[in-house]
Amino acid sequence: MKPVTRLHSRTAVLADENIDTDRIIPARFLTTTTREGLGKLCFNDWRYQADGSDNPAFPLNRPEARGCSILVAGRNFGCGSSREHAPWALLDYGIHAVLCSEIADIFRGNALKNGLLAIVIDELEHRWLLRHPGIELAIDVREQYIALPDGGRIPFRLEPFARHCLLNGVDQLGYLLQHRDQIDAFVRERERQEAAIHGRTHQQNPLRSNGVTA
Repeated sequence: MKPVTRLHSRTAVLADENIDTDRIIPARFLTTTTREGLGKLCFNDWRYQADGSDNPAFPLNRPEARGCSILVAGRNFGCGSSREHAPWALLDYGIHAVLCSEIADIFRGNALKNGLLAIVIDELEHRWLLRHPGIELAIDVREQYIALPDGGRIPFRLEPFARHCLLNGVDQLGYLLQHRDQIDAFVRERERQEAAIHGRTHQQNPLRSNGVTA
């Protein structure tokens, strides 16, 4: 995972509320375990018409939404069943941040673990962003704010561990491997202590000292 420190982009807007993970990527596409190529399946049933052509009614198909990597979404984005394919598909599509006043907890956790900024913002600021698609925003992960074109800022908060992983470009496994020496030292010390405890127990067992076995 690459470090995520700052993101600058125009915004695209999907104002619908309760966009669930099945709308992000339909369940029939969950057979793959690779992330590459999922972008073309992102929002598949909403994005394409029956003949496979682009659906002109889908907001992200409009010319002004092309190339936007910040998505302002309607409330309760990412609800529904848990699937890591949802943030994978968004990232492969080119979306690197989702801004919303309410993001489903499981989706948000999966997103942050995979380097997708799932950011919860204040309701009033969320409504304003929904009404102003295409504006330029800069997201500062280290300082935890979104810079507006007029110089204003929208604060947000990330969990400290998620923020650490994003800034350093590591997932949970990568974080553990960074501390492998300490983990190995802990295991060795625990084994030493357990061996010492078992040794004392053996010496103090009155049944063993009298030749009696359990």
